[in-house]
Amino acid sequence: MKRVACFTIFVLALAFSSASSAFPEVQARVKIIDASNLGSLVDPDLKEIHDQLGSIFSFTSYRLLKEVRVRLAGSRPVDIPIQPGRSMEVTLVGEYKNLIELRIRIKREGIPILNTSVRLSSGKIILIGGPRHGEDTIILAVSAYF
Repeated sequence: MKRVACFTIFVLALAFSSASSAFPEVQARVKIIDASNLGSLVDPDLKEIHDQLGSIFSFTSYRLLKEVRVRLAGSRPVDIPIQPGRSMEVTLVGEYKNLIELRIRIKREGIPILNTSVRLSSGKIILIGGPRHGEDTIILAVSAYF
């Protein structure tokens, strides 16, 4: 009986450790940015990514609307509101050496309008040109830390 109990504890410990190593817990950060060609304001909270924004997009003004931090684990989707009627679903789908793979879906009224996968190393940022926001455009800056 003692052997069975020890074996059971060993198997449970092994299962728990392998399950936690299959998908690391990932802290993701999404910056929701309003981009426009009115003025030349760059929000001080976006200084770290201003060069990256300017090399990809041709807007003159960038303003941080909101920053959202979420915890991703084990292929469970997390829904992040972007603006009324629009949201972004982020799912951790894999790990490859020093990279993770995220599935990103942008939805309008619950219907997917963008479905893509990205691979990121810890601390790197990916920019996604998002939906229109009046005369402006929403840009999503997604980073992950693991």
